[in-house]
Amino acid sequence: MSQEPNDNTSPEPESGPESGSEPIAEAGSEAAGTEEAKPARRRSATAAKADSAAGAQAPARPAKAPGASKAKAKAAAASSHGVVAADLPAEIFDARVNVPLIHQVVVAQQAAARQGTHATKTRGDVRGGGKKPYRQKGTGRARQGSIRAPQFAGGGVVHGPVPRSYAQKTPKKMKVAALRGALSDRARHGLVQVVDGFVDGGEPRTRDALSVLSVVTGAQSGTGSVLVVAETSDQVTWKSLRNARGVHLIDPGQLNTYDVLVSDRVIFTATALASFVARSGGTAKQEGE
Repeated sequence: MSQEPNDNTSPEPESGPESGSEPIAEAGSEAAGTEEAKPARRRSATAAKADSAAGAQAPARPAKAPGASKAKAKAAAASSHGVVAADLPAEIFDARVNVPLIHQVVVAQQAAARQGTHATKTRGDVRGGGKKPYRQKGTGRARQGSIRAPQFAGGGVVHGPVPRSYAQKTPKKMKVAALRGALSDRARHGLVQVVDGFVDGGEPRTRDALSVLSVVTGAQSGTGSVLVVAETSDQVTWKSLRNARGVHLIDPGQLNTYDVLVSDRVIFTATALASFVARSGGTAKQEGE
């Protein structure tokens, strides 16, 4: 008997060279496209970094302020006064610094500034209390003679402060030596400077004076304590700086150790320095005699 082939069996897939070659080629083309696209993206990112770095290296030109030229002219006009190359006498600005002496003089100066008007009332000064609060014996309580005794509320104060003077006698030579020591210490650190003036003309101008002060000290005005020594007759300087923050004005005849020590810098005007040196020289001559 001859067997007929079964029609229900499905044919086996052909395994020829054409079968499956196209998908492999497509997959290969997609992979190749991906590999080609990656270097392109890398190159673009590198170029972008290079462009950004070049842009960062090139400094941007700042916009010119409309009033820049006027401000520069004002600053140049304000800084027309500057530090004068003045000779500081060695006997005043290069003296020996005696720290205990300076401390003693400063303490005496601060003590002399105390008013000493403090006062309290003793039991004899407080009003009332003339009668005994209760009888002497028989109450079982402590004997009392007045309700104005210190142990009662409203009573007097025991050993309280009374008005007195705190002034200490300090020899003149000690004051002179302490002041010269303080000035010498400031001068050795470059904190004593001399200017020919603060304001041009005869009209007081606080802005110009502060500009000169900033140029001389190298710091912004109001950030430190500056002692300006100027003649009282120099009313232009006094009116220009008397309300300035961080500036203490003083006459050459009133220069003292405490004000020198509490200030960051000491700035003399040329005339004030000449006056102070003349005063100190006369004092030294009298002491030598």
